[in-house]
Amino acid sequence: MKDGRYSGEVSQSTARSLIFEILGDTVRVGGHEIRLKMLVNLGELMGVAGPNMRVLILRMRDEGWFDARRQGRESIYTLTPRTRAVIEEGRQRIFRSGKAAAWDGSWSLVIYTVPETDRPTREQLRRDLSWMGFGSLAPATWVSPLPLLDRVAELGAALPNAKLDLLTMQSGGLDADRSIVARSWDLESLNKQYSKFIHDVHLDILDADWDRNDLTAAFVRRIGLVHAYRRFPYRDPGLPVELQPPGWLGDAARELFIETHEQLAVGAEEFYATLGLQPTERSARA
Repeated sequence: MKDGRYSGEVSQSTARSLIFEILGDTVRVGGHEIRLKMLVNLGELMGVAGPNMRVLILRMRDEGWFDARRQGRESIYTLTPRTRAVIEEGRQRIFRSGKAAAWDGSWSLVIYTVPETDRPTREQLRRDLSWMGFGSLAPATWVSPLPLLDRVAELGAALPNAKLDLLTMQSGGLDADRSIVARSWDLESLNKQYSKFIHDVHLDILDADWDRNDLTAAFVRRIGLVHAYRRFPYRDPGLPVELQPPGWLGDAARELFIETHEQLAVGAEEFYATLGLQPTERSARA
């Protein structure tokens, strides 16, 4: 990525993510629908070829992410309730407060049993637990220092083949707690990625020599910023301060993301205004 823009052959997964990030930004300033031509043009600004954008958007429509209608010669794409829910959930996750509550030393412990013949349920359960912020302490045993067992119970109700034992535990002390953290998450790798994100934000946005009055550049950089950061809230377990390893950069990266996103807000919203999309009061922060 350079200047928030992608070049060369953009993978389908990257292009799909960019579509959701564009929608997440534009929907908050223009409602729940967008012209197909406009969405394709915005994707091209991010480096996704127009024909590839059209093919992927049509595929996503067939998957139920959009409803489409004709308005004269234009195709108007409306976000389905499913799409709006995914965007809102992602917004809450990405822009959530980074302040961890005081930790009482308790762990949420999930032990599951799934029949060997039901691999899809087992994989779905692992994905969902990881998404919630759980780490894998041992095979079929997942932990989190956050009080998440009620949410896991709701998850288990939708997976009848999964038998879940939900427990609250405490270890023998802080050394044991930190050992649990080290065995459950690869924080060293995650911290290296945080370091690269911080470096890239300074290189491409904060310290880069670009025209701050260029509205298109502000849009491109804001979408690129969200795309670069969005994976972290789904991989960072949100550990209490007591459990964070020395030199942890998660909090610094989150603060940098929020501040930079807000700095790009004025230019990005003025860019939307040139497209006929009107900013709302909350769009600068969300």
